[in-house]
Amino acid sequence: MTSVVDRPKTRAYQQFIDGRWADAASGETFSRTSPFDGSVVATYPNSGIEDAQRAIQVARRVFDDGTWATSPAVDRAAILRKASDLLVANADELADSLTAEVGKPRAMAMGEVMATADVYQLFAAKALDLKGESMTQQIPDAVGLVIHEPVGVVGIITPWNFPLLLLSWKVGPAIAAGCTMVAKPSHYTPGSTLILARILAEAGLPDGVFNVVTSETDNGALVGQHLASSELVDKIAFTGSTASGKAVMRAAANNVKKISLELGGKSPNIVFPDAQIDAAVAGAFFGIYLNSGQVCQAGSRLLVSNRVKDEFVTKLAGMSSMLKMGNPMDPETTMGPVINESQLKKIEGYLDRGKQEAKLLTGGSRATEGDLAKGLFVQPTIFDNVTNTTTIAREEIFGPVLSVLSFDDVDDVIRTANDTMYGLAAAVWTKDINVALKVAKGLRAGTVWVNAYHGTGLYNMPYGGYKQSGLGRELGSSGLEEFMETKAIQIKLG
Repeated sequence: MTSVVDRPKTRAYQQFIDGRWADAASGETFSRTSPFDGSVVATYPNSGIEDAQRAIQVARRVFDDGTWATSPAVDRAAILRKASDLLVANADELADSLTAEVGKPRAMAMGEVMATADVYQLFAAKALDLKGESMTQQIPDAVGLVIHEPVGVVGIITPWNFPLLLLSWKVGPAIAAGCTMVAKPSHYTPGSTLILARILAEAGLPDGVFNVVTSETDNGALVGQHLASSELVDKIAFTGSTASGKAVMRAAANNVKKISLELGGKSPNIVFPDAQIDAAVAGAFFGIYLNSGQVCQAGSRLLVSNRVKDEFVTKLAGMSSMLKMGNPMDPETTMGPVINESQLKKIEGYLDRGKQEAKLLTGGSRATEGDLAKGLFVQPTIFDNVTNTTTIAREEIFGPVLSVLSFDDVDDVIRTANDTMYGLAAAVWTKDINVALKVAKGLRAGTVWVNAYHGTGLYNMPYGGYKQSGLGRELGSSGLEEFMETKAIQIKLG
């Protein structure tokens, strides 16, 4: 089974509904151009409401049939393990798609594929660990059972920055639970989702369990709203901006469906004077420049003790100057372009604002030297002497732009870190366990790293945000529970 027609310069994909590849009902297509050089990467079907409705109806029929929803957990686990193996076997194809569509360096794209393979292994194990509760000792003539059942049809709406990984954070638990799905990837990066559809079919996932529709900008908004408002859809799993998440919530209220949202962030990265400075500098570097800063949990607010700020910022600026922008397929490239022209212009607006609000330390503009001129590149940028009331400290820029703030007092830095509408992630760098725990417990964020940023290797812990950074959790047991309903069965004994 194949979804791709090889062409000299582009790849032509089809949507995937009920285990079959098909064009959009309208016959319309759209193209994705490379953010690196503007060349056409691939073409995709421009699915509309008719296509989305057909996919929803298929997912509804397959779920209501009950065969998949009540399938043995061992069978679902086997599919997830096979999918993990196939992701590794098809890693080059997937990494090429991610590199071409997102513009991320090839090594980073390969890392996303491998992290995704781990997700399916995780939820294969979780599928085998599904269990309920029993209540047998409360009274002598009744027994209670608490059981967990798949929520039903899930609409999945995913962004462009980590299109394979963030999709799989939803697909993995949905399969483990026994749900059916309709996925709508970002129109900038549909390729890896369609390749995943082929992989899941090869892994043995029954027809109609996982369906994919792809749409250009205008149709995409309509299809997303249709998924969110459909009375045939039981849950929406969304990752994207806070503004878009609010729109999804309003649409989902139509039938009071379950909803999980992973939204924006303005995450604080806090460095105390006793921290291992070189390690913290590397963490701050990784925290802001990963994926060209296009990360919802990016450490975009760096709060450094006044006692070490000058040394710290000097080292970080030096490290930033070593980033190599260029062709993301070049192994030497360490930072790629931003996703599209609109995002570039948005970042440039913040750069202009930052020059008025703070001290520009390095970067500060679009990169146009040499071959970079044909791409959408932004210089790695650091603003110093930022206050928490400035625009660049409060709004999510979603680019390689760092705001440096300073502090003297532990309680004061906690207040500053929490003074935001977001609460997705945070980090603390210190050798003092008492300070680390006080700050970690005081921060209102869904994830807090200590002496690390963007992870410690504990990939199975729950992930999600406080406040306007989202609802619900992904990964871990909490991530699986989002795709389950809880039922209480009370049995009166004769």
